[in-house]
Order: sequence, then C-alpha cells, then structure tokens
Amino acid sequence: MRPALALLTALALLLSGSPAAAVPATTFTLDNGMEVVVLEDHRAPVVVHMVWYRVGAADEPPGKSGVAHFLEHLLFKGTDDLGPGEFSRIVARNGGSDNAFTSWDYTAYFQRVAADRLELMMRMEADRMRDLRMSEEDVATERQVILEERGQRVDSQPNALFREQRGAAQFLNHPYGIPVIGWRHEMERLEREDAYAFYRRYYAPNNAILIVAGDVRPQEVRALAERYYGPLEPTPDLPPRIRPQEPPQLVERRLTFADPRIAQPYITRSYIAPERDSGDQRAAARLTLLAEVLGGDGATSMLGRKLLFEEKKAIFVSASYDGTAVDDTTFGLVMVPAAGVSLQEAEAALDRALAEFLEEGIEPEQFARIRMQLRAARIYGRDNIGTLAREYGAGLATGLTVADIEAWPDILQEVSAEEVLAAARELFDRDRAVTGWGMPAEEGGQ
Repeated sequence: MRPALALLTALALLLSGSPAAAVPATTFTLDNGMEVVVLEDHRAPVVVHMVWYRVGAADEPPGKSGVAHFLEHLLFKGTDDLGPGEFSRIVARNGGSDNAFTSWDYTAYFQRVAADRLELMMRMEADRMRDLRMSEEDVATERQVILEERGQRVDSQPNALFREQRGAAQFLNHPYGIPVIGWRHEMERLEREDAYAFYRRYYAPNNAILIVAGDVRPQEVRALAERYYGPLEPTPDLPPRIRPQEPPQLVERRLTFADPRIAQPYITRSYIAPERDSGDQRAAARLTLLAEVLGGDGATSMLGRKLLFEEKKAIFVSASYDGTAVDDTTFGLVMVPAAGVSLQEAEAALDRALAEFLEEGIEPEQFARIRMQLRAARIYGRDNIGTLAREYGAGLATGLTVADIEAWPDILQEVSAEEVLAAARELFDRDRAVTGWGMPAEEGGQ
C-alpha cells in the first residue's frame, strides 16, 4: 500500500471509530447514594476497580492543609478486619497492583487485578470506607512520611517551590492556592482527630463513585456492589461543595524567583479560566483547543514555529489547560529562552507572538490537524481501561455527568476556529495574568 493511501486509510479508521471507542458505560445508584459506573471491555481478563471520593484539598478546614492527602496515606494503615499494610500485600499476592492519589477536588483509590479477583477488591475497599482504624503511632509515622515527601518533592525542588508561590498568587481567596500536600507548618500539627473528622464526614457511599472497568458484566458488578457497598451507612446532611471564590483581578501579578539550583531560566504566565460545566462544556472546549493551537505539540504549534524557529528566542514553549475541576481553573504558558536571550527579551517576544496570533487568527490546516489528533488521541486512550476509568472518575467527581463525558469528543469537533480565537481575546488580558520568572540566583538582576 502506498504511504499516502495508508495514511488516508488510517485516518478514515480513526474517524469512523474503533472497538475501543465504543466501550459501553452502564450506570446505576445504590440505595445509600453510591454512584456506580461499569465500563465493559472483554479484550483481556483484567479489571480496574476505583473508588473516587468527592473531596480533596480544596475542601479542607482552614488551618488543616494537607489533611486530605494525609488521610489518603492513613487509609493503608488498616481496618477492623485488616492490619496495617495488609490491604496492599493482599493485592500483590493476588497478582495485582494498587495505589491512590489526591487532588484539590477528589481523592481516589484503585486496584488493577485479574477479573476473578474483583469481589476481593470490593470487600476490602468497602471495609475501609467506613471501618478505618489508626493508632496514635500510625498517625505519627505517617505524619513524618508526608513531611519527608514534602521535603523531597517540594522543599528541595526550586521549580516546585516556585510553582507553589505562583499558585498562592493566582488564587488569593480560593483554596486552589493552597498546595495539595499542604503547608509544612500546618502539616506538622495534623492530629489523629483531624484525620478522623475528615474521614467520618466525607468517606461515605453517598459521597463516592465506584468505577469498574474491564472484563466484567454490569449485572455481576451490581450484585457485588449491593453486597459489599450497599450495607454501608451514608453521611446524613452532606454539605454542598461551596468554596470561597476569587475577587476580580485588577492588575497583573508578577513574581521573580532566583535559586542557584535552577539550571535554566524560564517564564510562566497563567490566567484564571473557566472549568468544564455540566451541560455547558463549550467554553472549556474552546480553551482545550486553544492550548493545542498555541503549544500543544511543541515545535509545530503556533508559538513553537514563531519562537523556536522564526525568531529563535526559545528552546521550549508550551500551553496547557485542564478544565476538569469544580471551580475556575487556569490556562498556562511556559517559555524557556534560547542561549543568550534574557528573560526580558524572551517575554517581549512572547507578547509579540500572542499579539500576532490574535491579529492573524488560526491557520485552517493546523486547526483541522489538531482536531484530528484530538480525536485519534481519544480513541487510542480508550485502549487503556485504567485511562478510561480515570476519565469517568475525574469527570463525575468534579460535577460532570456520564452524558457530559460521552459528549465531550463531539463538542471538541464542533467548536470553530473563530470561537477559539474569541476565547483567546477574552482570556489574554495582562491585568488578569500571573507572570513568573524563574532563574539561577546569579541572574537575579535581569
């Protein structure tokens, strides 16, 4: 087959979909309020079992930063039926893997195992949803663990420290400005009762989503879910997720961070941007496409062509946006100057490139290619049941519905280049930006 014909054939297959693109989603809700999503995929005898809680770092009580992540660690300490660390040991003995993660908006626990081990995973996960046990010794040990984690991942990493400072400058009032891992001085004071209070309030079936993806049948999952999760008591009067919101930003905020450990100077700029909203995802789709147009694929993006090749002012550029959040999120730009280009000169070049983009618009060929790439990435991504489970879990945990999640690819295809450009013109207001310069200490005079 000739290369051109092969390419056209591949594109046609992508556009027409694939078996992986049509993984059916079955949903139901238990009597205690627990939402369940089953994603059938019988290509391999494997299953991913995930429980997502609609609670994260942005839901923590004032002065208790880090307690959501702290509790994630403590959930591996044991229950009335399982000893400390026994949960993960049982998963490993059964040939599986498990882990957990915390964000601002959710906390999730997952296992990947052979399909015939699903019942065991459900029994153990349901056990720790309501029957966690942690001693004072457990709390002291894990508090030290999270402090050491902060030391390794943040305090000893200048770029991570700068990212924290930029986040705090971006969100003056909203808790998205507080790091997920927590501020060290508050982490040091976290106590057993802090973790238990958070656990009792939020770790409940009516605040949880069960995602089961892989070689399963919906009726089998329903029977197991009703058996193990069904008897768990919900939290009465669970409060709505209402967080403090940001006041209008009236002036650009600028930060300069100099540290001898920074090897390469760089510029960041970020803007508050709308999140994906249930029933109205079009604004988020515009920004998703804008990030791809400006810097999504690096060298061939608009900023890449302009700053890396035409002007040779940069060695790296990127644009990023992720609208999967409960509240307003951010749209970000990063630029690493080329050798001999000062940060001031690089930022001026970035501003010129953005102004040129707003004036000239989007090339039709680039826009068509990006939409094709997004569709292809969606299809390829659904080949991985873990990726698929995360897509549904993160969406549902931040307020989307299954219908929203399934409509998202079509919305991305429907948005026009003119809509994307209009979104950019509204977004790129320097008075609403946070701009950061990171540099080696000796370059602090730039």
